[in-house]
Amino acid sequence: MSDPVVAIVGRPNVGKSTIFNRIAGERISIVEDTPGVTRDRIYAHSEWLGQRFSLIDTGGIDISDEPFVTQIQEQAEIAIDEADVIILIVSIKEGITDADEKVARILYQTDKPVIVAVNKVDNPELRGEIYDFYSLGLGDPLPISGSHGIGIGDLLEKVCHYFPKETEQTDNDTINFSFIGRPNVGKSSLVNAVLGENRVIVSNIEGTTRDAVDTPFETKAGDQFTVIDTAGIRKRGKVYENTEKYSVLRALRAIDRSDVVLVVLDAGTGIREQDKKVAGYAHEAGRGIIIVVNKWDLVKKDSYTMQGFEKMIREEFQYLDYAPIVFVSAQTKQRLNQLPQEIKRVAENQRRRIRSAVLNEVLMDAIARNPTPTENTKRLKIYYGTQVAVKPPTFVIFVNDTELVHFSYERYLRNRLRESFDFSGTPLRLIARRRK
Repeated sequence: MSDPVVAIVGRPNVGKSTIFNRIAGERISIVEDTPGVTRDRIYAHSEWLGQRFSLIDTGGIDISDEPFVTQIQEQAEIAIDEADVIILIVSIKEGITDADEKVARILYQTDKPVIVAVNKVDNPELRGEIYDFYSLGLGDPLPISGSHGIGIGDLLEKVCHYFPKETEQTDNDTINFSFIGRPNVGKSSLVNAVLGENRVIVSNIEGTTRDAVDTPFETKAGDQFTVIDTAGIRKRGKVYENTEKYSVLRALRAIDRSDVVLVVLDAGTGIREQDKKVAGYAHEAGRGIIIVVNKWDLVKKDSYTMQGFEKMIREEFQYLDYAPIVFVSAQTKQRLNQLPQEIKRVAENQRRRIRSAVLNEVLMDAIARNPTPTENTKRLKIYYGTQVAVKPPTFVIFVNDTELVHFSYERYLRNRLRESFDFSGTPLRLIARRRK
């Protein structure tokens, strides 16, 4: 099950980005005292009392004719569609404005829980003024201060109360995977080709896919998979998935629910910045990753074409040096039969466990080949290591001083682990802890 999604909406300049940063725990959104600064939705993961959730910051919804207003309103409406819970931010300083009422009218059309948070209540004397906001018709308003952190805990407690209850999980033997990538790289065509039947809409018009479609299937060998289609967000005729800002959220939610993520590149148009952004999220989330180059049938080739394209991928995706690359064509079915087995192999590598005795033999051999570094005459000592988790494989090494574990030596140890065991397609996490 993917993390619940919380959307922060409201008119411009009420402090949405400040509250977003407060909840996310870091400065992600641009904070500036100018209306309309936040134009694109911005996403983050957060957690409250052990409950993880995804957070969306939106541009302000306005009723003026200022530039970007229409686009900002569309983005906010998309965020509202995708959210499980919506926080409407208003400001105690200006009171209820026409723009607040416009936002409220938009929210009347949804059946999602809406929490009214009255921001900038920086001192107790202002708390009595929040009752004016009952007139918005969206329930009990909560006083908060984004800049001082007042009331944020009460707000998050109420937000978590509305989260959907967890549903029954997919069979552990089933491998969940998804295709992610820019619009029009052929994700839906690949889904159809892998399934061998038309289960989702296919078109060369960007943004055709409307809703997420999870399709379980079984191969002739008896392996069970569920393909999670990263649908676009075109839920209204006026909104098209023609820029990255309209396609990111669904990809992120699909990644959260996947064991293995297939990053789809267009062989004709090459690698774009959005490809790297979304693939980077899959890497950070610890998912298994396969790079799929689609439309390979359209490329004029010589004996070095594939080698050259692979070199370009490795240069652009240096952090994905562990990910296998498969060149396919959804149109001609070229090499598509390799994908299920490759997905299965990567999923198995994600779950691979190494016995502590074997792991420590590899670590000692690595140290013998390349002794640990020294800093200010003090040498790093690695006492032993153990695997503490899978999906992705996570190892803890116990040392004399964590400050001595340089990133280059950590990378060396990870590479030695990859040379010793098949971890193709999965990131590895190495955590240094000081031995007590």
